[in-house]
Amino acid sequence: MAKQPKPQLGHRRVTKLDPQNIQHGHTGAPAPSASVVQDRDTALSMIDLLESLADEIDSTLALSTPNPYLAMAAHLVRCHLEGKIVTPSSLVAASGVPYATAMRKLSDMIDAGMIEQRPRTRSGKTVSLHASTQLLTNWGQLSDRVARLARKHLADSDGGERDYYFGGTYLAGHSIAPPSVLPEPITVPGGLRVLVHGDPTFMVMENLKRQFEHIVGTSISQRAFSIDRLHEETLRNATRKTSHYDIIAVDLPWIGEFAKKGLLMPLDEVMDISRLDPSDFHTAGWRGAHWEGRPYGVPSQTTPELLFYRKDLFAEAGLKPPSTTDLVLKAARHFHDPTHGRYGIAWNAARGTALGHTFIMAMADFGQPVVNLDPIAGGFDADHLDRDDFVAQFDTPATEAAAEYLLQLMSVSPPDILSMSWYERVRPYAAGKVAMAYGYTLLAPYFELDANSPAHDTTGYLPHPTGLAAKPVAPVGGYVLAIPANLPEERRAAAAEALIAFTSPAAQKLYVLNGSRTVPRYSVGADPQVQHLSPIFEAVDAMSWRDELQFWPRPPLPNICELIEICGQEIHDMLRGVTTPREALGKVQIRADRVLRTGSS
Repeated sequence: MAKQPKPQLGHRRVTKLDPQNIQHGHTGAPAPSASVVQDRDTALSMIDLLESLADEIDSTLALSTPNPYLAMAAHLVRCHLEGKIVTPSSLVAASGVPYATAMRKLSDMIDAGMIEQRPRTRSGKTVSLHASTQLLTNWGQLSDRVARLARKHLADSDGGERDYYFGGTYLAGHSIAPPSVLPEPITVPGGLRVLVHGDPTFMVMENLKRQFEHIVGTSISQRAFSIDRLHEETLRNATRKTSHYDIIAVDLPWIGEFAKKGLLMPLDEVMDISRLDPSDFHTAGWRGAHWEGRPYGVPSQTTPELLFYRKDLFAEAGLKPPSTTDLVLKAARHFHDPTHGRYGIAWNAARGTALGHTFIMAMADFGQPVVNLDPIAGGFDADHLDRDDFVAQFDTPATEAAAEYLLQLMSVSPPDILSMSWYERVRPYAAGKVAMAYGYTLLAPYFELDANSPAHDTTGYLPHPTGLAAKPVAPVGGYVLAIPANLPEERRAAAAEALIAFTSPAAQKLYVLNGSRTVPRYSVGADPQVQHLSPIFEAVDAMSWRDELQFWPRPPLPNICELIEICGQEIHDMLRGVTTPREALGKVQIRADRVLRTGSS
């Protein structure tokens, strides 16, 4: 077969990047062409039109072959407009052709100056791919020409335009269809067995069990545990000769531990990863599912921890939404009125895992990771953690500032704050007893679905306010669905098919329509029906575009659970007044050093 000619889109452009600019998110590249970014909705709808037209041609004409250049160019421009990171693997997946062919076409596009490569780490070993200025310019010209041709050839006789998918009309009406049954039903003895966390989103999945049994063609049994018991059960399951579960839910920080111990199966061994449409997942959630570049799970929930605040109360008080930790304290002091049963703020302060998570995320609010991660654009590198040279970072000025912040929060919190954990912190907020609360988006149904809650339709959503001039961050939490490594080989294909079905855009939308407030996919967050249900989806999407969704605050270090538990114990003693911040942090540092060095606290 003759080699397809390279697209002639101009000379290769190489942009020299200053490391300081990379670190602070600046590329030094010329501004993109106005023709492609001037009207974002029109540009995106034109991409949808061209992709749909290509699909129709490929499916209608038996001898037609995919055009990988067009597919990859469209993917690059779409991700440029939506603020998503493109990796070589995601671009290859978008090409629609076999891997080897896609890699050759990718090389052609780089040589033709269509793609710029930018380092994502200080070493430069990993890169992100970006549409070059030349590609953006040519794509804008193509979009303009296609729109003119459509108007010319599809106009009514009276000069009016037909209602075709361009000019923004497509996006306004685009909605993800309900999930359909699998072409081939899953057949495994005893049906599918799933281990999950007992949170609102997974409970929605349980309520939809019969519908999903119809979709996948087999029975589904689901067991749900609390976060600590889920971790224990996963470790226990790994000691069995064969797994009791086909699919297990894994908290994002556990990926490193479970992957390194060989508890999870690399997904690229049991499925074609492109079937998951990786570029549709929120970048932080998808990256967090990887260990050393290989995916070990599929995001089922991407639920950042945010600051919930009562917009009505802030408006009445003439206060702006807090953007710094100092402003959080100022607002909390204003609303704190214990004699009338109202308090400033609620948060996770229960001893152990709950407070441990709070503290390491508070450290992130002051720009401090738990270990010496390499700084990169947007935060810190949590993608390359299979090293033995990490040093704990609990004795820094930023860490002490985080500890002092939690101490000050104590004075404006409910009296039972030291026993508050995951759900207890949001319940007083939903009841109108506190003006603000730190909480994961998965907790929003407690007030968004309760018309009697004072917080219903009056809640605003913010990334974590910061201190010491740190960048705003929304620490990403949530779960991925994974396949246990000790699952018998004859059940693996069925587990992979179920994994794809449970995490598809159609399934994720169904969860939202039935009460979930976690959306791991861009397409679901942009769905008109979904956006109509809650402002939380648009807020999270905006944070993702601003690169505020980050998983480095809870990095998937193999020993992260031990570090979290240490923080949860020593910081609890500090909040009780048993130790001072310096004493508590000194103990955390010593114990954390021991864990990182020996694996034992």
